[in-house]
Amino acid sequence: MDQQPGARGEIRDFLASRRARITPAQAGLPTSARRRVPGLRREEVAVLAGVSTEWYTRLEKGHIAGVSEGVLDAVARALRLDDDERAYLFELARSSRHASRTPSRRRDVEVPDRIQWLLDSMTMSSAFVRNGRTDIVAHNPLARALLAPLFDSATTDRRGRPNIARYIFLDPAAPDFFVDWDAAGTATAALLRAEVGREPRDRALRELVGELSTLSPEFRGQWAAHDVLMRHDGVKRLQHPDAGHLELTFQSLDLPLPGRAVHDLIIYTAEPGTASEERLRLLASWRSTPAGARSGR
Repeated sequence: MDQQPGARGEIRDFLASRRARITPAQAGLPTSARRRVPGLRREEVAVLAGVSTEWYTRLEKGHIAGVSEGVLDAVARALRLDDDERAYLFELARSSRHASRTPSRRRDVEVPDRIQWLLDSMTMSSAFVRNGRTDIVAHNPLARALLAPLFDSATTDRRGRPNIARYIFLDPAAPDFFVDWDAAGTATAALLRAEVGREPRDRALRELVGELSTLSPEFRGQWAAHDVLMRHDGVKRLQHPDAGHLELTFQSLDLPLPGRAVHDLIIYTAEPGTASEERLRLLASWRSTPAGARSGR
């Protein structure tokens, strides 16, 4: 596994992993029983993309700087990349055009007051802001209550700020909280992979990937798959220590903030009339009630 985001090995491993998943039959190419590779050969990808084998081989070795968008599009079509994977390939190309190889520590973008006001106004939805490294950088009271296991985890940083990836892969209680823990881990690793394409020289991101790779065999397996996810929406099932089982829908919205850093507004809601809505409502009321009153003291 390449541990240096933005390096040629990242491009090589990504393209090779996408090539390996496509069979000649899927690509409409003739096949035989005497094949040494599980998917397409480099020369077959070259034919599908309309470029020379030498040229594609050079590209797969990481020489992507200066490659035109038209050629990248042709390679993306040949490899049957989805929208997120295509965007990731273009991000790798963009990043490779910058000469600096020295990782830098990006300054965190301060979340404006107006965003916090927006979060606080959502009284029946859990809402928080997540950066590309999966740090929770702002939240409303219901998000604090709903995600209490993350906020109370030993995996939080020195400021008490949760990191979703660190919690999922390093906190042994995470599988109890996330009912679909395997799916959560797969999506989280893929989100981090997308961030690597956008910010390959982010030192904090490199340190996070290195920490997770060192300490979590599950993360190492997910990282080696080279899956990419730019956005994550759907259904989340949680086993909350106080509210019990919750089945919530969640939506990710782009949140424009100064600079290139990616931030998403994540909103968890419950379907009206369901038991999960009632439990979420109780959780919201508990959050606004002193602990002594809740316990009857």
